Amino acid sequence: MADAPKRPLTLRDVSEASGVSEMTVSRVLRNRGDVSDATREKVLEAAKALGYVPNKIAGALASQRVNLVAVIIPSLSNMVFPEVMTAISDVLDDTPLQPVVGVTNYKKEREEKVLYEMLSWRPSGVIIAGLEHSEASKAMLRGAGIPVVEIMDTDGTPIDAAVGISHRRAGRMMAEAIIKAGYRKIGFLGTKMPLDHRARKRFEGFTEALAKAGMEIADQEFYEGGSALGKGREMTEAILKRTPDLDFLYFSNDMIGAGGLLYCLDNGIDVPNQLGLAGFNGVELLKGLPRTLATMDSCREEIGRKAAEIIASRVEGGIEGPQGQKIELTPTIERGHTLRRKPKDAAYPE
Repeated sequence: MADAPKRPLTLRDVSEASGVSEMTVSRVLRNRGDVSDATREKVLEAAKALGYVPNKIAGALASQRVNLVAVIIPSLSNMVFPEVMTAISDVLDDTPLQPVVGVTNYKKEREEKVLYEMLSWRPSGVIIAGLEHSEASKAMLRGAGIPVVEIMDTDGTPIDAAVGISHRRAGRMMAEAIIKAGYRKIGFLGTKMPLDHRARKRFEGFTEALAKAGMEIADQEFYEGGSALGKGREMTEAILKRTPDLDFLYFSNDMIGAGGLLYCLDNGIDVPNQLGLAGFNGVELLKGLPRTLATMDSCREEIGRKAAEIIASRVEGGIEGPQGQKIELTPTIERGHTLRRKPKDAAYPE
C-alpha cells in the first residue's frame, strides 16, 4: 500500500518501463501501426506489470474522469448482491455519481477483463467484492489513482479501503452457538470453496471453533454452480442417507439451507430437536417459509451504503491514493425455528 502511485499511470510510465517511445506505446495499445512482435510484447508486458489501462476518453474531458462508479460483483443470481447494489445506488442517488455493474462469476480471469474494460473509461471510483484478486487486477487497482473499496470481507489487507464482516469470525460465532445448543454430530453442506473465498473463510472459522471444543465435521457435501432450493434438498437427502445420525447441518448459504429445511419438513424430521439447521446471509425472502431457518445477517445493506459513502466523500473532497480505511461490521445470529435455544434435555421454547 505504501508504494501505490498517487496519480493515474500514463503512456510515459509504460514508455519508461518498456524502453520505447510514447508514440510506439500508443500504437501498440491501440493496435495500430507497424510494430514488431518483440516490441509489442515488451510494451504489453510492461503495461500489465504496471497495471496500466488505456484511457478511452483521453482528450474528451478536461477532468479525465467520468461520474461513474465501477461496481464489480461475482453474481447477480445470488440474492445477496442485488441488495448490496440497491444500497450503493440509494447513496449515489444523492450525488452526481452513477454506479455501473460488472459481473465476474467468481472467476479471477473474468474479473481482470471486467476491471480492465471498466477502468478504461476512467470512472471516479471502484467498489469490488472480495479481497482476493489476481496480481494483474491488483496492479490495475493500485495504478488507477482513484478510490477503491473492497466489500463483503475484512479478513485480509485491502488495496485501499475495505467494508465488510470477518467471515472467519462469523463461522466461529455460528459454531459456538451450535455447540452451546447441545448439538454434537455436525455435517457441512456448501459450495466448492476454491472459487468462493468468503465461504472458505467461514468454514475455516467454523472448524476452528469445533476443534477448540474437541469436535470436528462428521460429514460434508459439496456442489458447484449457483445456490438453489433444489440443490439444498438433494444435498440434504444425500448426506442424511450416508450419515443418518447427524444432529445438525450447517449450510454455506440460506438458499441451500432452505432446500434442506423443506426436505426435512417433507420427510417428517423433527427440526430442531432431532436435527438442527443453519444457513448464512439472512435472506429476507425465506422468512415466508413454514419454519424460519436459523441464519446470520451478513450486513449487506450497510456494507453497500458505507462503501458508497466512502467513494462519494473522497470524490467530493478530491482525495486520491490509498487511505487504508477498514470498516468491520458485526453480524448477528438469527435463531429462527431450526436452532435450539437450550440443549436437548431442556424444554425447547416454541
